[in-house]
Amino acid sequence: MAHILDVLAERGFIKQVMHEEELRERMAQGPMTFYVGFDPTADSLHVGHFIPIMAMAHLQRAGHRPIALVGGGTCMIGDPSGKADMRKMLTVEQIDENVEHIKGQLSRFIDFDNGAIMVNNADWLRNLNYIEFLRDIGVHFNVNRMLQADCFKVRMERDAGLTFLEFNYMLMQGYDFYRLHKDYDCSLQCGGDDQWSNMIAGANLIRKKDQQPAFALTFALLTNSQGQKMGKTVAGALWLDENKTSPYDFYQYWRNVEDDVVEKCLALLTFLPMDEVRRLGALEGAQINEAKKVLAFEVTKIVHGEEKAMAAKLSAESLFGGAQGGEAPVFEVAADQYASMRIVDLLAASGLCKSKSEARKMVESGAVTVDGEKVTSIDFKPEAAEFLLRRGKKQYKKIIVK
Repeated sequence: MAHILDVLAERGFIKQVMHEEELRERMAQGPMTFYVGFDPTADSLHVGHFIPIMAMAHLQRAGHRPIALVGGGTCMIGDPSGKADMRKMLTVEQIDENVEHIKGQLSRFIDFDNGAIMVNNADWLRNLNYIEFLRDIGVHFNVNRMLQADCFKVRMERDAGLTFLEFNYMLMQGYDFYRLHKDYDCSLQCGGDDQWSNMIAGANLIRKKDQQPAFALTFALLTNSQGQKMGKTVAGALWLDENKTSPYDFYQYWRNVEDDVVEKCLALLTFLPMDEVRRLGALEGAQINEAKKVLAFEVTKIVHGEEKAMAAKLSAESLFGGAQGGEAPVFEVAADQYASMRIVDLLAASGLCKSKSEARKMVESGAVTVDGEKVTSIDFKPEAAEFLLRRGKKQYKKIIVK
């Protein structure tokens, strides 16, 4: 079998490796424990987290043990990496609620029944004795080196500067690695490339304090051909929670990516064999759309499950032509009229149901969907200005609010 570092490199994950040859030798000796941190700044992970999640899955499939570290403690400070201004301060209650949501999401991608564990750094950070922490941990951090880190440079150059609160973040993250090493024999931290400075700080802390091997491995950020981060939509971030980004919208995002990033996205965001990834990525002209359909379906399947991925695919094909041999019939409704309409009104007005009473029965029986999502309330009203309204499997209309 190929070395897992070679597998990750071939798929485009690896950006930087600390002590690469030593890490290769250690991994070849047998399973090792690694971790990835997720700060609960929102009640859902977004597509920016999906690269390290997929890398975790590859590493676990290769026999290594993942730790998903949820930052219930570090989130109270806020990571300055990549931020021009100080992050919004969240309450303990908000953070704890976000932690619970994220725990549920991660369990869809990482196999916690097969060795993986989830840990919350609030367990050791929230009740730290600050003086003891400074004497035991702070003594190993050189301020001159810290100020050279990319995560601090941008902020230091701005008028707002860097707060001492945020300056502590590197120590907190380094201490996380140290604690995981002590408690779980974790010797590798993985994460996004913007975390490199924080990650080598933790690895160096272990090497200095305990004279034990420790490593850092960063993954490339998901960017388009112009080097801009992908995963932003008109409505904001592309969330992994279907209540924040519907499976249909999630599918459509990947269906419409630029031609020149299709192969990269297939390699990073799916488990398709690389021979198939290269074959699809080599398609040109109109044929590249077939590769985009595969990409959209595979990514949506991983995040939302095969059933919802298929529903999103069918909705997209009905709306834009394909599955039914042509585009869906259109029903246009004026915005002022639509403002007072419920789903049952829309079903009746569009002709999908003969009356509101029939529409009510269809909704209550679970036969009505909007962009592949089942409608469960007769009072529901889609917020989008364009969507596919379906009754049963064969009756559907493209609704346009004008």
